[in-house]
Amino acid sequence: MSKPQDEALHHILTSAQLPTLLTMAVRLLELTSKEDVALADIVDCIAQDMALSAKILKVANSSFYNFQQQITTVSQAVTLLGINAVRSLVLNFTFLSLDKQPENSLFNLEMFWERSLVGATAAKMLATHVPEVDPDTLFTIGLLQNIGQLIFALTMPTRYNTVLEQLATGDRDVDETELEEEVLALSHTDLGAEVAKAWGLPSAIMAAIRHHHAPDTYAGNDPYERKIVNIVFLSNLVTKIFYAYDPQRLYQQLHDQADRLFGLNDPTLKNFLAIIHSEIARSAHFFEVPINSVRPVPEIIQEANIRLSMLHHSYEEMHRELIRAKQELEAIRKQLTEKNLLLERLVNIDGLTEIYNHRYFQTFLSSEINRAISKHGSLSIILADIDYFKQFNDDYGHQTGDFILKELCVVAKKAIRQYDLMARYGGEEFVFVLPETSCDTAMIVAHRLCHAIAENDFTDGYRHFRVTVSLGVASAAPVSTGFDQNEFIAQADRALYKAKHLGRNQAVLHQLAPPSDPLGL
Repeated sequence: MSKPQDEALHHILTSAQLPTLLTMAVRLLELTSKEDVALADIVDCIAQDMALSAKILKVANSSFYNFQQQITTVSQAVTLLGINAVRSLVLNFTFLSLDKQPENSLFNLEMFWERSLVGATAAKMLATHVPEVDPDTLFTIGLLQNIGQLIFALTMPTRYNTVLEQLATGDRDVDETELEEEVLALSHTDLGAEVAKAWGLPSAIMAAIRHHHAPDTYAGNDPYERKIVNIVFLSNLVTKIFYAYDPQRLYQQLHDQADRLFGLNDPTLKNFLAIIHSEIARSAHFFEVPINSVRPVPEIIQEANIRLSMLHHSYEEMHRELIRAKQELEAIRKQLTEKNLLLERLVNIDGLTEIYNHRYFQTFLSSEINRAISKHGSLSIILADIDYFKQFNDDYGHQTGDFILKELCVVAKKAIRQYDLMARYGGEEFVFVLPETSCDTAMIVAHRLCHAIAENDFTDGYRHFRVTVSLGVASAAPVSTGFDQNEFIAQADRALYKAKHLGRNQAVLHQLAPPSDPLGL
């Protein structure tokens, strides 16, 4: 660095307004830099900050990670998420806590964190298409890529106002980093990298912050760092698309650079841009960052094209273009709606068996209970468990176990009505919801299921397997909103337990038990 740059950097790094990391975050960085760090030490470090621990558990239990089980302790979070993910969460919340508006500054802190969150989400999503890169780490780096701007506003607000004023009123093509160097002797990219170094952040973060505007200036020999720099560079382009007056140019630049750097083809990039607005909104919710409504990128590009057309066409031509553009917009909205429906389906479908999952079952059952109450109707459920399923996995391997699970679903769905629900309850257990069905009819369905599965030839082309199931049936005619859904499921579970106890390969109906019945059925 030149002498003016050194002097500017020294002024900032010694400023009383320079933010510092939480002691716990510093300690966590020290711990995770060691190859032999113990998980217990990391858990103890995080647990010292109860508020931060609570935030980590909240995000860990959200759809941000989509874990099936409830995470109740920091120890569980570290074990299930991994050290890198937990470290990233700690750093994310630490940086997002820098929410004090700089005094005497034109700097828009709220907009800064909004744009940072867009960049973080874009970096994480792009990382899923690049091998050997951790998406959680990229979220943190994306969040920090322009941290130098905030440092300028905090440590030299008056001089930085000059830069902000010129950016607001000057040519849209002005180079921000060149303007900063002219006015402040230092760019926000170099400043951000030096502050990251002072905070003790890993070298990959420093490299990405320093070079994300111009990745080709990275001269290091580390392939991993180069990937990180390139991903954050692309995430910065994505962010600009959301806020630029001429997003078409940036979109084309993103298209060309994504292909050049990672070979991302056009369909992959289009799909990424079609759903990123939803992911941004989810990230903002999980990290409690207030943001304005984020529109879909295709809609932003289309509206920009409309503006451009309006400049070059006569009134009549412009009118025709506007109608056509609106039709295209409507088509885009329809496509986005279809994609959202597809995403919703993926959330509700079990990935292995391609039937509904446990979460959807609970929602469906609650809805059917309410419908039965309003119509004074009846409702039945069947819990089914594959007999001796563990033996299939132990003797033949998990691929055979997976085959049996999928084949059983095909057989079972043929034995129930079209409006009945079949869902995977968990492991080798399945559940059936039979709307408007009495206990007698439910038992007929259960026996039909039991027989159909037992009689089916489960063959994978090499071996033949005989599979049986035990089923527990519960029926009810709920009459009030106080009906206990969990107890209803528990009744079917107790009946299933009795079917197992009585020898398996049969169905048992839950009934009020006499005092002498040890199984409570």
